[in-house]
Amino acid sequence: MPEKLKRVYVKAMKMQDSDTKLPRRRAARRGNSAPTIGDVAREAGCSPMTVSRVINGEANVREQTRELVLEAIRKLNYAPNRAARSLAGGEQLRIALMFDNPSASYLSEFLMGALEEASRNDIHLEVQRCESAEEALSIMGKLAKEGIDGFILPSPLCDDQKVLDLARELDAVSIAVGPGKAEGLHGAVMIDEFQAAYDMTKHIIDLGHERVGFIIGNPEQIASGRRLNGFRAAMLDAGLTPDEELIVQGRFTYRSGMAGAERLLSVHPQPTAIFASNDDMAAATVAVAHRKHLDVPNDITVCGFDDTAMASTIWPELTTIRQPIREMTAWAVTAIARIIRSKRTDGRAKPQQKILPYTLVRRESDAAPSLARGSANSLLSDR
Repeated sequence: MPEKLKRVYVKAMKMQDSDTKLPRRRAARRGNSAPTIGDVAREAGCSPMTVSRVINGEANVREQTRELVLEAIRKLNYAPNRAARSLAGGEQLRIALMFDNPSASYLSEFLMGALEEASRNDIHLEVQRCESAEEALSIMGKLAKEGIDGFILPSPLCDDQKVLDLARELDAVSIAVGPGKAEGLHGAVMIDEFQAAYDMTKHIIDLGHERVGFIIGNPEQIASGRRLNGFRAAMLDAGLTPDEELIVQGRFTYRSGMAGAERLLSVHPQPTAIFASNDDMAAATVAVAHRKHLDVPNDITVCGFDDTAMASTIWPELTTIRQPIREMTAWAVTAIARIIRSKRTDGRAKPQQKILPYTLVRRESDAAPSLARGSANSLLSDR
C-alpha cells in the first residue's frame, strides 16, 4: 500500500461485520474534485467503514473485499487532503463518534458524512458502538483519559441527559446530531422534525387520503415525539381527527415496522395510507402489504422519513423526507474542529444550534386512494 495512504487516521472500533455491501447511490463526484472515501466505497461496492479498515491495515476484512478496495483506491488515485492539518501546533484532532442506533441504513449515511469530512481534514476519527447509555458513559470516560478532543453524539445518546452531563464534565467539545436535549453548552445539528412530518402528512392528505396510519419511532428519542406531533397537527389542520387506532408504536427498526404494519392492516376499515417515522419501518410496511397481496401504491400509500439507501433500493421506491444525514455529521466534525481551534487561540467560539433544510422526495410509493379499495373497505366496515 502506498505510504501516503497509511497516513489516514480513521480508526473503527467494536464494529459489526464491516463487509456488508451497501447499495450503490446515484450521487457521483462532480467535475474534477478530489475523490473521497465515499467515492472509493461506491467504486468497491462496500461501506466507507470497510475502506477505512483496509487503509489502516486492519485484519478483519475479507481478502476479496480488500482487493476490491485497493483496486478502487488505485483507480481513483485516492489520498487524503494533507493541506487541512491547520490546527495550532500542527496537532491532529481526535474525535469520537459514538452511536447506538439499530438502523443500518441510517448508520451507513451517518458514518459516510463523518468519515469523509474527517479524512478530508486529517482528523483522527474513532467510531465507538455503545449498546447502552451506561456503556457510552464508560467509553467516554476512558477516551477522555486518552486525550480525546470531542464527541459526536447522535440519537438516542443525545437524548440521554447523563451522557450530555458527562460530556460537559469532561470538558470535551460535544455536538449532538438530532434534536435531543442538547442546549446551551452543547452544539447540535438537526432538521425541523415537526415541520418535516407536518409537510409529509399534508402531502398524503392532499393526495386525497383521510384514513392515515402512523408508526411512531423509538419512544426514548425526542425526534419521535416531534414527528408524531407534526403528523397530528397536519391532520387537525386539515379538519381530520387522528384515529388513535391508526397510531401505533415502533422503535425505528425493521422488525418493529413489521409489527406496526400488521396491526394497522388488521384494522377495519384499513388505512389507505401509512406514514412510518423512518425508512426502515416504511420498508417493512411495504413488505407486509405485499405479503397481504396489497399493491403499493394502488391499494395503499406508504411513506417514510430520512431518505437512507433503503428508500431507493426497495420496490417501489419510497416517498420520504430527505434528512441530510451526511451533511449533518460532516457539519458536526467541522464544528468541533472550529471550536477547538478557537479554544487554542482566542477561546471565543461558542457551540451552535444548526438547523439544516430537509426535502420531501416523491417516488413511487404514494398515490391517490383507490376507489376500488375504498369500496372494499366500506363493505368490510358494514359487516
